[in-house]
Amino acid sequence: MTAAALAPVLEMRGITKRYPGVVANDGIDLDVRPGEIHALLGENGAGKSTLMNILYGLAVPDEGEILINGEPATIAGPSDAIRRGINMVHQHFMLVPVLSVAENILLGEEPMRDPVFLDRKTANDEIEKLGRRFGFEINPQVKVGSLSVGWQQRVEILKALYRSARVLILDEPTAVLTPQETKEIFEVLRRLKAEGHSIIFISHKLYEVLEIADRITVIRRGKVVGTRLPGETDEDDLATLMVGRDVSLTVDRGESKPGDVVLEVDALRVNDDRGHEAVRSVSFNVRAGEIVGIAGVAGNGQDELVGSLTGLRKAAGGRFSFAGRDLTRAGVRSLMDNGLAFVPGDRHRYGIILSFPIDDNLVLNEYNRPPFARGFVRDEDAVDRWADERIAEFDIRTPSREIPAGTLSGGNQQKVVVAREFSGDTRVLVLDQPTRGLDVGSIEFIHRQTIAKRDAGAAVLLVSAELDEVMELSDRVLVMYRGQIVAERGGRTADREEVGFLMATGGRDERPPQTMDVAS
Repeated sequence: MTAAALAPVLEMRGITKRYPGVVANDGIDLDVRPGEIHALLGENGAGKSTLMNILYGLAVPDEGEILINGEPATIAGPSDAIRRGINMVHQHFMLVPVLSVAENILLGEEPMRDPVFLDRKTANDEIEKLGRRFGFEINPQVKVGSLSVGWQQRVEILKALYRSARVLILDEPTAVLTPQETKEIFEVLRRLKAEGHSIIFISHKLYEVLEIADRITVIRRGKVVGTRLPGETDEDDLATLMVGRDVSLTVDRGESKPGDVVLEVDALRVNDDRGHEAVRSVSFNVRAGEIVGIAGVAGNGQDELVGSLTGLRKAAGGRFSFAGRDLTRAGVRSLMDNGLAFVPGDRHRYGIILSFPIDDNLVLNEYNRPPFARGFVRDEDAVDRWADERIAEFDIRTPSREIPAGTLSGGNQQKVVVAREFSGDTRVLVLDQPTRGLDVGSIEFIHRQTIAKRDAGAAVLLVSAELDEVMELSDRVLVMYRGQIVAERGGRTADREEVGFLMATGGRDERPPQTMDVAS
C-alpha cells in the first residue's frame, strides 16, 4: 500500500499562533502519512519554524489541534514530543564534540548495567545494529568532533531513531553538506521511508525538494498557499508560490571587469581556539570588480581565515594587505576605516545586537560620525531617514524600525546586516555564509546586491558551504581543505562534481570513494 493510501500518522488542524503585531500561523492544516517524505517550504518568516516549534512542544498554539494516529494530542514540551515518537534534527547540530558517538546518542537515555554503571556493550551493540539497518556503519567510540559534517548529520538521525522516532523533522538537513554527502543522506532518508518512518523535510534547495519529497506544502505569510506533487510542479512554480511573485533562480552575473589587486593574502597562518594551526600558509588575491569564492566543507579553516581578515582573530604568521597596505595586525575599526565591509556567518555573535532596535543596528558602524552624529550628539532624524530608506531598499519585513532586531525572523535579521554592510563605500567585502538558511526570494536579492557591489568596484571574498552559491556567483573558485587552498578553478568553467569531490577529499584519491571515510 502506498503512503498516499494510508491514514495520516500526524495531523495539524487549524493551527493559529499570534505574536504581538504578527500572526505567525493562520489556520494551517498539515498532515503526514506513514512512509512519506513531506517537504515544507516557505520564505523566512513565513511561519515554518513556528509551526514546527508547536509540533515539537516548544510553542503552544492559540487555536487548532494536533492528532497523532487519529487521536487528539497535547504536546507539552520536547520530551513529550519524543515520547510520542516525534523528534527534530535541528539545522545547527545538538551534539557535544568532545563526547563519543555513543555518548551523544545515549545522552539522557543511558542503559544501565546496574544502578551505578552504564551498560556500554549493550549500548554500542544497539547503535551499531541501528546504523547497519539504515545503511551506514559507524564506530560508537569515535569522538563526534573528529567526524565530517555529513557523518555528524547521521549521528543526529541515529540519536532520533534510538529514541524510537516515527516522525522526523529535518530542518535544512543539507545546508552544509557536499553534493556527495547529500546523496548519501538521501539514501538514508529513503531507507527510513521504506521502513515506514515519516519525514518532514524543510529546505530552501528546491531541486533537492523535488528529488526527495513525496508531497510539498508551501506556506506564505502564515498561511498554506498550495500543496504540490513533485511530478506536477517545478522550481519556478514553487518559488512563485513561496514568494508571491516571479523569482529568478539564477542570477545574471554578467561579465566581471577585474582591476588591480585589492586584497592580497600571503602565506597566512591562523590558529584555532585550541592553538592548533587551522589555516596553513594560505596565499591568494582578490581584485577590484571580482568575486572570489572559497568552497569547502565547514570546519576546514574557513572560520579562522575570515576571522583573521576581519580583525576578529590574530594571525600566527604571514600577512594580508588592502591595496598594498599591510593590515595583518589591524583591529576591526582600523579595517573598517580602510574599506572593509563584513557579513559574518554568525550574525548573532558578530553582526547584530538582538536587544537593540533595527535603526540602531543599521548604523552600528557609523553611529558616532556624520551624518548620524554631530560631535557627541546623535542626529535622530538622520538615523530615522537612513533606517527607513534601508528597510525599504532591502525589503526588511518589520512593523517598525524601533522594534528589537531579535524579534525579526532569521532572514530579516540577515537583511539588516546586509543592508548596513552593503550601503557604504566598500573596498573589500567579505561575505561569510551570506544566505545560510534563507529563502529563494532573499537569496535572489542578496545575490543581486553582491553582483552590484562587484560591479561598483569592490573586491568580494565569498566564503560559503553552499557549493551552488559559490559556483553561481564567483569569477574564480578556490577550494579549501584542511586549512589549505588545494585547487583553483574558473567560475564559469568549474565542474560541480569535481569541486564537490575536492571539498570532501582534497583530491587525495583518483576517484570519489564509494563509502565515506568516517573520520575524514
